[in-house]
Amino acid sequence: MKGPLDFTLALALGDDALVAAQRLGEWATRAPEMEEDIALANIALDQLGAARLLLSYAGELEGAGRDEDALAFLRDDREFRNCLLVELPNGDFAVTMVKLLLLAAYQVPLYTALAGCADERLAAIGAKARKESAYHLDHAALWVKRLGDGTDESHRRAQAAVDQLWPYHHELFTADPAAPVDPAGLRADFDAVVHPVLAEATLTRPATGWTPGGGRDGVHTEHLSFLLAEMQVLHRAHPGAQW
Repeated sequence: MKGPLDFTLALALGDDALVAAQRLGEWATRAPEMEEDIALANIALDQLGAARLLLSYAGELEGAGRDEDALAFLRDDREFRNCLLVELPNGDFAVTMVKLLLLAAYQVPLYTALAGCADERLAAIGAKARKESAYHLDHAALWVKRLGDGTDESHRRAQAAVDQLWPYHHELFTADPAAPVDPAGLRADFDAVVHPVLAEATLTRPATGWTPGGGRDGVHTEHLSFLLAEMQVLHRAHPGAQW
């Protein structure tokens, strides 16, 4: 019998992936080039695939009869446990790439650690998702370097994106020693990847100051409610409908 910590972790990580997928999907037909349009759509589908696995398992652990669809489409914003980073608006392309860099640099060591945890279902999900997240990380890192060490304008936008998003990454590493994977133990791997990327991109890492949080407790920015309204409208308009 799995404990509530497995449910809490599966729900939070599933929400991270689901909201990230929704945001990335907003780039469809709007990316700066056709190849990138396809790449972002594929990354969004990877995140959605991880969300389905995690939310399905969370529903089983909860034992309240809620499946992945119920958890995705029939919860209000205060019931979501995603980090604040993933719900922030896409902004320009630099913002999206820096956000993806921060998220993927967290998800790669996270899923790697999950792959070795005692929970067999979480371990299987981690083993699958870490391969996809490694591609997401490589893709984002290449773009951040390209933008940061590019033209004066691309550098300006990339630095503005780092300045805007950097405070939000701290929430990802809030310590939880009792969890199947303690997020605090992932920071060293995150730093080992992100810091060299920013250095090669000639981007300055902001000093630690304001560190917003609350997403894991259901306290979100105003952006999440708008995102959920769009994502959930069809399911709520036709409850119980099947194809």
